[in-house]
Amino acid sequence: MGIKFEFAGGESLGVRSMAMHVETPDLRILLDAGAALGMRAGLLPHSLEYKALKEAKERIKQFAKKSDYVTISHYHFDHYIATWKEVDAKWTWSSYEEAREVYGGKTIFAKAFRKNINISQRKRGYLFGKISKDFCKEIIYADDSKHQFGRTTVVFSAPLHHGGDDTKLGYVIGTSISYDGKTIMHCADVQGPGSADALRVILEMKPDILVLSGPPLYLAGWKVDQEIIDNGLRNLEKIVGNVKHVIVDHHLLRNVDGLDVIEKLKNEAKKEGNKVNTIAETMGIRNNLLEAKRKQLYDEFPPDEDFKKWLELRPSKQMVTLPPV
Repeated sequence: MGIKFEFAGGESLGVRSMAMHVETPDLRILLDAGAALGMRAGLLPHSLEYKALKEAKERIKQFAKKSDYVTISHYHFDHYIATWKEVDAKWTWSSYEEAREVYGGKTIFAKAFRKNINISQRKRGYLFGKISKDFCKEIIYADDSKHQFGRTTVVFSAPLHHGGDDTKLGYVIGTSISYDGKTIMHCADVQGPGSADALRVILEMKPDILVLSGPPLYLAGWKVDQEIIDNGLRNLEKIVGNVKHVIVDHHLLRNVDGLDVIEKLKNEAKKEGNKVNTIAETMGIRNNLLEAKRKQLYDEFPPDEDFKKWLELRPSKQMVTLPPV
């Protein structure tokens, strides 16, 4: 059979996510089982974005049913399911019940929360570990570790910067899965990578297929220095020249200009006989950048009356009331 992989979410599918399912004859594993939406341009997500979130969440649950293991690369809400008592209806649709459904009975390979982590994620990691013990089989804090499942090898990287070397967003762990001479690597939120250390780790692993987030163009000159964005783009060009198949998505595609970057990368990759595409393109479907086009969505597809009523709810009520999609 070799290695099979499928995606549950991604910005090219209209939702913040890098959720991915990988299967070999020895292993079925769900990587980063989270999906979320976010505020943009002073606007709440459009109803089409909530529809995409609903679809991504359903795919994640279906993949979880056939998985024995689930990973958490880091504790940002678009990469794991938080165990809140009440559903977060506004941004993630996460809750204790959803976490139990996805992680229940599974072994979880998670980012360690006691070291190489920022304060907010340390708190989230601690709470997740404490609460999820009610329903998960086991939690293994997997930073810089190697695991063997028959002929399948799973390697978790040492902590990598969430972006540039000076980022305050903490660290993530990359996941590499190898079987029968082929390696897939999943690098969530390395943002380019923005760090030379992350670039080194990726190139040393020599993946055949690499899934990673590109630089956050939408934050350039605002929350992220343009120099860091440019460095991430340069590192990404180095990667596509050395990795046979690169799947770039996530932060890069929160801006429509990210598609222009993808096209340039495709041309660079072709020079070396390699290829680049997005998660949607890998699935054989059209890119569907919703967050990047939020203003346009509200102009071209005005919400119906039911959704308008939800938008008019007070914020505290919105947080616990699922939008009508």
